[in-house]
Amino acid sequence: MRIAIFTDAYPPFINGVSTSCFNLANSLMAKGHDVLVIAPRSTDGKLEQIGNVLYVPGLNLKKFYGYRLTNLFANKPISIVKKFKPDVIHNQTDFTIGVLARRCAKRLKVPIVYTYHTSYEDYTYYVTHGVFDRFAKRFVRDYSKDLANRMTEFITPSDKTKEYMRLVGSDTYINVIPTGIDFSIFKPEQIDQEKTAQFKAEHHIKPNTKVFLILGRIAKEKSMDVSLRGIAAYHSKHPEVDIKVLVVGGGPYREDLELLSESLGISHFVDFIGPVPSTEVPFYYNLCDIYTSASITETQGLTFMEAMAAEKIVLARFDSNLTGTIINGKTGFFFTDDASFVSQVEKIFTLTSEQKDAIIKDANAVLDTYSIEKFYDNIVRVYQRAIRKCW
Repeated sequence: MRIAIFTDAYPPFINGVSTSCFNLANSLMAKGHDVLVIAPRSTDGKLEQIGNVLYVPGLNLKKFYGYRLTNLFANKPISIVKKFKPDVIHNQTDFTIGVLARRCAKRLKVPIVYTYHTSYEDYTYYVTHGVFDRFAKRFVRDYSKDLANRMTEFITPSDKTKEYMRLVGSDTYINVIPTGIDFSIFKPEQIDQEKTAQFKAEHHIKPNTKVFLILGRIAKEKSMDVSLRGIAAYHSKHPEVDIKVLVVGGGPYREDLELLSESLGISHFVDFIGPVPSTEVPFYYNLCDIYTSASITETQGLTFMEAMAAEKIVLARFDSNLTGTIINGKTGFFFTDDASFVSQVEKIFTLTSEQKDAIIKDANAVLDTYSIEKFYDNIVRVYQRAIRKCW
């Protein structure tokens, strides 16, 4: 098959959608399919195809994670896609690249598959700043429902997102396909130990130091402040424990987090690393004892699975979306507030080697559900069904 993938995020841009699209494109090409990815440039520049990626220029939205607003009415990208002759278009976004995808599908008369990665209700405050936010959320619900009804095939990465679509009134058929991940790159044996030793020396991480990792886009809805407050509560109760917190990622909420760490009195052991290339992410997982996240806006929770693949203990704020992946005390741990955060950390730090090994073993068994092979098989079946609908 020939597949055109439209996305607003692609490496070197780092987030869950970027990872999902990168894994999708690579898995398809590995099986012999032809893939063209259409994505915004991460920097200013012209329309340009490099390898199998067509980079489209656009206006940088600095206050919205650095996404780029591309030209809705550009015809040259459509001409390039037309020459590619796709059998199916896979749209991954609602931004202007998504509009371009729908224009292409209509003009070329090919089926369009859509993956609904994000519940946009969680992001309306970036536009409204609290003014008429209820109206904005209502608009998003109606838009999402209408969008689903206009796609040839519709995909969500989790049951939680499917339930949201039912809640907004969509009765279209929904394929639930978790994003596939190449877990092999996160294994400890893949990590440069000399580089690890050098990093630990530079960041004063000693053999007895307990390392917490907070990783991802630093934005309000990710609730990283909740994790920092939990860590501060643990430090207050156990000041004798040597702690290091690594915050890896960039975003509009970084300054607020830095100020929070100072006000909590923990800034001396919190290191803000900043954004890193996707190829460096496994390195940081393998530095930590606990990967923690308080986000409850994830549609699937890729970072939790990546941490589990790196054989690290996961401590997550409870979210029903994660219950199939994190089984409390068996494949990871849940917390709900500062007190439970502290008690769970105490429990984790008293685990025996045998207990840790059992958790890692059970976590790896869960991860098999999200293998690249299963992801590929599920996606191809959807493509084939979409094509048959347009015969």
